[in-house]
Amino acid sequence: MADASPSPKVAVIGGGPAGLMAAEVMAAAGIAVTIFERMPSLGRKLLMAGLSGLNITHSEPLDKFRARYGPAADWMGRHLQHFSPETLRQWCASLGQPTFVGSSGRVFPKAMKASPLLRAWLRRLEKMDVRVVLRAEWTGWDQMGALTFANGARFSADAVVLALGGASWPRLGADGSWCSLLSGVSITVLRPANCGFVVDWSDTFRARFAGAPLKTIALSFGGRTVRGEAMITRAGIEGGAVYTLSAALRDTLAQEGRARVVLDLRPDVSLRSLTERLERPRCGASLSNFLRKSVGLPAVAIGLVQEARHAGDDRPLASLIKALPLDLVEPFGLARAISTAGGIALAELDEGLMLIRRPGLFAAGEMLDWEAPTGGYLLQGCMATGAAAGHGVVRWLRKSL
Repeated sequence: MADASPSPKVAVIGGGPAGLMAAEVMAAAGIAVTIFERMPSLGRKLLMAGLSGLNITHSEPLDKFRARYGPAADWMGRHLQHFSPETLRQWCASLGQPTFVGSSGRVFPKAMKASPLLRAWLRRLEKMDVRVVLRAEWTGWDQMGALTFANGARFSADAVVLALGGASWPRLGADGSWCSLLSGVSITVLRPANCGFVVDWSDTFRARFAGAPLKTIALSFGGRTVRGEAMITRAGIEGGAVYTLSAALRDTLAQEGRARVVLDLRPDVSLRSLTERLERPRCGASLSNFLRKSVGLPAVAIGLVQEARHAGDDRPLASLIKALPLDLVEPFGLARAISTAGGIALAELDEGLMLIRRPGLFAAGEMLDWEAPTGGYLLQGCMATGAAAGHGVVRWLRKSL
């Protein structure tokens, strides 16, 4: 009796959520999987993102959920049908990490941190005989088609899944250097997403308020208003409310060279009410004390009002408080962005996330040309595309080998 044919070998390049999910799907199908990770450990960006609570997905209806992916909504929607937010929650539970829905609709593991989830996941992959090679920086292919690595190693695989991330937080392993290794593949320029923006603060404002939070504000741009919080930095402004509008702001800056957002520093108080309060006599109080006592503005918000007045905005104080203009200069760089826009053009991929012009080469996660806001959408997208690539490999190998 002839020996059974050996299991096909697949390499996964990148040990983040997308790569790990692809590896799990393939290993469950009986494929021998080796993960190559350039850093000394796996899932470093996942761990960093979960330091203050791992927002793993969101509980909103799927139609609304997929719309969060903007131009890629229909494309991502197909993958979310097979790996939905509910599927992700069930997967977490299968690792002994049940989840809960927070007051905002965001979904978190009950343990809150990423480390228990990652440890359980890596134990599962180890039991599935998934091999892991750390400190393995991928450098391309040799003339025989084997994968090459910076340490001189070679690896021949029947299929390859690239899950190399974007270019944000490069100190955690993803720096976008993979773009130069995919000649002939259409790649949209990598750009910062979920990022802050440079503002030309005065030296006085910068020195006093860098690091100060702006709580309970509303930020408006392009006909959209977002409630939330922000943070003043030495370079400009960042934070949740800013990140939600960052894609539109970034693209407007690229197209027009300027972008102005409008801050409502007291969104829960009407313009009329503010006007009435500010018409009262100051009784010798300084402007700062008057704004603090009359309308409850914190020091950083008062500083913003004074910045606008010094720049020549002579509208009534109530109007300034309700619609304070803020001119943005440029986005913060990729190294400071939460995530990355751009990447491998979606038209380069088939339904199983194989590169159409490179049979046997698949890609998943943030290195593809989609973006999403914070709130669980980024991680869900990475996990869903990782699963899709894993299933794509299994189907392709069954047809090819």
